[in-house]
Amino acid sequence: MSQDENNPLTQPMPADANTESRRDFLKKSSALSAAAAIMTLIAPGVRSAAWASGSDAPEKTEVKIGFIPLTDCASVVIAAEKGFDKKYGIKIIPSKEASWAGVRDKLVNGELDASHVLYGLIYGLQLGVSGPKKDMAVLMSINNNGQAITLNNQLKAKGVTDGEGLSKLVKAEPKEWTFAQTFPTGTHAMWLYYWMGAHGIDPFKEVKVITVPPPQMVANMRVDKMDGYCVGEPWNARAIHDKIGFTALTTQDIWADHPEKVLGTTLEFVQKYPNTARAMIAALLDASKYIDAMANRSEVARIISGKAYVNTEFDVIEDRMLGQYDNGLGRKWQDKNYMKFYNDGMVNYPYLSDGIWFLTQHKRWGLLKEHPDYMAVARAVNQIGLYRQAAAMTKTPLPKSDMRSSRLIDGVVWDGSNPRAYADGFKVKA
Repeated sequence: MSQDENNPLTQPMPADANTESRRDFLKKSSALSAAAAIMTLIAPGVRSAAWASGSDAPEKTEVKIGFIPLTDCASVVIAAEKGFDKKYGIKIIPSKEASWAGVRDKLVNGELDASHVLYGLIYGLQLGVSGPKKDMAVLMSINNNGQAITLNNQLKAKGVTDGEGLSKLVKAEPKEWTFAQTFPTGTHAMWLYYWMGAHGIDPFKEVKVITVPPPQMVANMRVDKMDGYCVGEPWNARAIHDKIGFTALTTQDIWADHPEKVLGTTLEFVQKYPNTARAMIAALLDASKYIDAMANRSEVARIISGKAYVNTEFDVIEDRMLGQYDNGLGRKWQDKNYMKFYNDGMVNYPYLSDGIWFLTQHKRWGLLKEHPDYMAVARAVNQIGLYRQAAAMTKTPLPKSDMRSSRLIDGVVWDGSNPRAYADGFKVKA
């Protein structure tokens, strides 16, 4: 028997049906049509609540999302603090983590459902470079811009304030110049290496590179453990506040609107809890919209400055959140490429070209020994279909393409079209 044969609304009325049953039938049919029409008139928030209790309801309603104390953890925190999660039938439990290695381990073993995480960390895991090989998923991009390279005051005393000056010093005075990044395959490592490479410094041969968790950068520089570091805010602004260093370069000067943190999880989680994954994306998209309104940014800075989150002075976070930069060398400016969380949805789309870029840099620096199938890896990791569904729920605009084009600090254009040639084309490489 077909489904339709069991459905009274698809059956013809019997010829001998009495008037009352006909009236009954018509009432039911009209009610269904009216209900459907009414749903289109209901406010989006109410429709979301209806969705959350329907067949697409989240399979897991409480989710533990990790974060590292950085300004760009804001969307995870605000989604929970402002209740954007409840709108989509979930409860986000922000979980403060000590290091990116800790985030990696907890994602892999399931202690965290998802995390605010470095783009390159997820891709490294996918290929078994930054830990055990594990199928991973990028649900969305969390932010663009807002990281920097900090150098210590001893370098300033030697006349070094930029990449060109550092290159001259490194070649003139060979020694164990030490620089820190936050995770071997992560974004900060790649920005540091790209900047050095653009100035003719081989980060694997001419300097020593160490890994330090973001919140520990300032303390390590204070006791002369390093000459410089690349990290997210507010730890660059904090070095200036503490008068131990200065900003040599912002990462938006390396690549305007570059990809940075993502909402990452395992592919296993996505396959087991697809509705929950979609709800997490939707909640963070709404939080991202809220954060990107300049009128809300001071409030957001105050919330995330608390002990449970970033745990540093409010004003150390606020200025750069507002795009107000001071490099510690006397230069102050309003940066148009400040840390963005939404930008009409252009921040959040999981562009395939963004993921592929990190793979090209992993190959460039010898972290990958062979060229991977760049596009296949990106398509497997970046959950574009799920993201598009969440974007529709939140009325988030979508870009015209899964790829985007940018010109980086060295003048080289990246558009994702020939990743093998791009990875092999750099003068300074492993």
